[in-house]
Amino acid sequence: MRFRTSWLLAALMGVTLACSDSSTAPGNGNGGGDVGTVTVGNDFFQSGHNGTSNPAVDTVPAGTAVTWTWSNTGSTSHSVESEGTTSFASSDILTGSGMTYSVTFTTPGTYEYDCAVHGQAMSGTIVVQ
Repeated sequence: MRFRTSWLLAALMGVTLACSDSSTAPGNGNGGGDVGTVTVGNDFFQSGHNGTSNPAVDTVPAGTAVTWTWSNTGSTSHSVESEGTTSFASSDILTGSGMTYSVTFTTPGTYEYDCAVHGQAMSGTIVVQ
């Protein structure tokens, strides 16, 4: 019994360590992608780094380029439209999978955005530190 308990505790510790995350390292978030990658879908934005969607939320260091990539959007149009008091240049309305839009965030702050076509149904936030 004592051996079984020790083995179980060791296994649980190993799983805990394997699941730990360094949220600032590229590719180590729950979404598995790099910091600063956002997927534009037909009714959502999804952070490639931490997997959050609607709203997509990502934290990036100042000086990081964030790239939104249209994926499986077919002929549905979308955009990245800056909202709020801290702003960035918005994209045009784009149609078609594989389209991209990038912004390099140099000033710390919280940047909110949505899709000009779909409004708050598609939204996100970039926190720049």
